[in-house]
Amino acid sequence: MPEPSPAPSQAFDLERIRRAVREILLAVGEDPDREGLEDTPDRVARMYAEVFQGLHQDPRVHLQKAFTQKCDEMVLIRDIRFVSFCEHHLLPVIGQAHVAYIPNGKVVGLSKIPRVIDVLAKRPQLQERLTEEVADLLMKELDARGVAVVIEASHSCMTIRGVQKPDSSFVTSAVRGGFKDHLATRTEVMSLIFGSRR
Repeated sequence: MPEPSPAPSQAFDLERIRRAVREILLAVGEDPDREGLEDTPDRVARMYAEVFQGLHQDPRVHLQKAFTQKCDEMVLIRDIRFVSFCEHHLLPVIGQAHVAYIPNGKVVGLSKIPRVIDVLAKRPQLQERLTEEVADLLMKELDARGVAVVIEASHSCMTIRGVQKPDSSFVTSAVRGGFKDHLATRTEVMSLIFGSRR
């Protein structure tokens, strides 16, 4: 089992972040010593330690305890809310994940998969990579017969800057094992995820 992660304050160089934020404020023409901004570098440093804590955590920890269970049908958790940060602009990505797996004699507690997503999301991320990482990790750690992951998200780098399309949604998917090999199984999971919206 992996060693416990260090506390965020031990894993992050908060003072270095404070200095960098102060420099950014100066670079954009602000006065970092004025009343409204004087504590901003410290606030941002503590925020980064929180939103990037997944860099210093191992998601496999949450999949170590599994329960023996004769179950060979799909297990699906829909609408797992998460917040991440796009690694290109360090702007928020807000979305939801839908995760299904076909057990191979063992299942995990319902809270474990959302915890895995939280760890992987709390890093500078690409949605495509996050989707693949969740699928590959569950396939390996659970020895699953199949895994399907669909992530839908809104990216601030598209909604508040650049093309400024606030209603856009980005959807990615990754399928493994039985979901990839069998069209009927893949169709079933997509219907369970999206069917109520049609």
